Amino acid sequence: MSELSIIVDGVAVNVAADQKPTHIFAERKDVVVCKINGELKDLWTDIVSGDVIDSVSISSPEGLAVLRHSAAHVMAQAVQSVFEGTRLGIGPPITDGFYYDFDPERPFNPDDFEKIESAMRKIVKDGQRFKRRVTTEKDALKELAHEPYKCELIGLKSGAGDEASVEVGGAELTIYDNLGRDGQAVWSDLCRGPHLPSTKHIPAFKLMRSAAAYWRGSEKNPMLQRIYGTAWPTQDELNAHLELLAEAEKRDHRRLGNELDLFSFPEEIGSGLAVFHPKGGIVRRAMEDYSRIRHEEEGYEFVYSPHLTKAALFETSGHLDWYSEGMYPPMILDEEHHPDGTVKKAGQQYYMKPMNCPFHNLIFRARGRSYRELPLRLFEFGTVYRYEKSGVMHGLTRARGFTQDDAHIYCTKEQMPAELDSLLTFVLNLLRDYGLNDFYLELSTRNPEKSVGEDKDWAEATEALRKAAEAQKLELVLDEGGAAFYGPKISVQAKDAIGRTWQMSTIQVDFQLPQRFELEYSAADGTRQRPVMIHRALFGSIERFFGVLTEHYSGAFPPWLAPLQAVGIPVADAFADYLTDVMMQMKKAGIRAELDASDDRMQKKVRNAQMQKVPFMVIAGEEDQKAGAVSFRYRNGEQKNGIPIADAIKEIKDAVAKRIQV
Repeated sequence: MSELSIIVDGVAVNVAADQKPTHIFAERKDVVVCKINGELKDLWTDIVSGDVIDSVSISSPEGLAVLRHSAAHVMAQAVQSVFEGTRLGIGPPITDGFYYDFDPERPFNPDDFEKIESAMRKIVKDGQRFKRRVTTEKDALKELAHEPYKCELIGLKSGAGDEASVEVGGAELTIYDNLGRDGQAVWSDLCRGPHLPSTKHIPAFKLMRSAAAYWRGSEKNPMLQRIYGTAWPTQDELNAHLELLAEAEKRDHRRLGNELDLFSFPEEIGSGLAVFHPKGGIVRRAMEDYSRIRHEEEGYEFVYSPHLTKAALFETSGHLDWYSEGMYPPMILDEEHHPDGTVKKAGQQYYMKPMNCPFHNLIFRARGRSYRELPLRLFEFGTVYRYEKSGVMHGLTRARGFTQDDAHIYCTKEQMPAELDSLLTFVLNLLRDYGLNDFYLELSTRNPEKSVGEDKDWAEATEALRKAAEAQKLELVLDEGGAAFYGPKISVQAKDAIGRTWQMSTIQVDFQLPQRFELEYSAADGTRQRPVMIHRALFGSIERFFGVLTEHYSGAFPPWLAPLQAVGIPVADAFADYLTDVMMQMKKAGIRAELDASDDRMQKKVRNAQMQKVPFMVIAGEEDQKAGAVSFRYRNGEQKNGIPIADAIKEIKDAVAKRIQV
């Protein structure tokens, strides 16, 4: 038998002509898919001499995506076996799981999940092989005539959208057949693939929840029912994920915001628009006040800009060309009328601002600038408005109205490397001050097909960002081609207390806005030069950062951020006056303290304080009063007795000043 000369995981080998990747990797149980000449393929794919084949583990990002996509197909097969007449939408992999959209004859309910999971377990046990089959549009439409949503995707082809591309993306139109033990197809689905070798490679899965979803995300289309699931390489990993979800649910900032009376989203105001209650206002003010102090220390100058502007500003900046879908619709203002109602003076379009940068450019341009003023660091807590779709809003972390801690730095090209280095150091240290300590950095580089500007400027800015990132001694991940069209960027990825990653600060070099706004400064030699513009949002937004910190601390903010830092709890009413005086001394010392003067018994007051996650419970009884002291009960249940009042005040003030958790 003839042989094929190929390269497998970097090693040249010869294999029999009838071999496929599934045979080549037969001893590698973790390999479930492969790359052939750089393209992700099934292990059943035919190979030829000269092919470069790289194994893909089930635990790799690409392997996990294939596992979850295959699990979505198994779920769809199970649904149709249990609920005949159900029509199929799409079923892509998503972060940590998958979903499939269905049009059932009757809505699914939670009791149906066990039936579906049971059918899925049988399909997995059967070890059905996923077999790819190339078809034509004509044949596919005939074969899938009973699946109207699939037929619609066939007609759309590449225009189906990112998620729908798992069905019809790519050069060929393909159907995957699930083959039974006799080799005959038992179920088929329109799909681009690739898939696992067989269903037995789905070791651990669970259906999570269902939700309503418009077909292809448009409210003009029918409403379908979406079932979400998750799949993992091992049962232990699935169990760990479920435990993480349970912990995340306990920490959900939306739930804690209600329980701790921090903020709300009144229906009367509108979706994605939060109001902060007094306790939430205290936390937010503490966050902002500390940020202001640190920015002043770093040489930033505070500016303010209005919430709306004439359309012309966003025409100059380009937002109306590039970002109009994310903006609220315009308001027509300043229109004047004749007595008969006809228009005397046409009105102008005003927009709620989605960005602060155009306003800062106008501040820079308001007068002549000298090189002696650079770097000029402008900072604003600027509230912006973005019309997020209803399906993507998520409490404070994805809202329609939010306040950015927005800074724009104008500097010379010569100053740019040092400015980026000091800026990244400042950003990371400030995030550490708020209690985030586990970071990695992501460097997004130029996409030549979707960018503007000179190659040398891009190279210089990218190298400066790279050096600034490497100087931090953190993991640096390359996001090749992921930069915005106007310049490269670094994003700070921070892990919270339970290991979830949040994108926090971004630092972007901008070549375009200085040109569009014709920004200039007078150089030392008297020439007019264009400044480099650096965009920087440290928190991203105050609201989002508030939500992240709430979940990071599970609502138990460190004393310096806590709405109430100390609550006085008398052992009995007889000691209330004594503790009232102690609380007054603490307030005069700048501590947020109050006495629990309710009719509840002491044990209930302690429990109430614990439920509200107050850092210091200040307790006093007869012995404390005689000694001029108090007892501390901490959030973790520990207690310390007989603390002189002055020492108690000092301990709280030290905890606040050092920003420590108690």
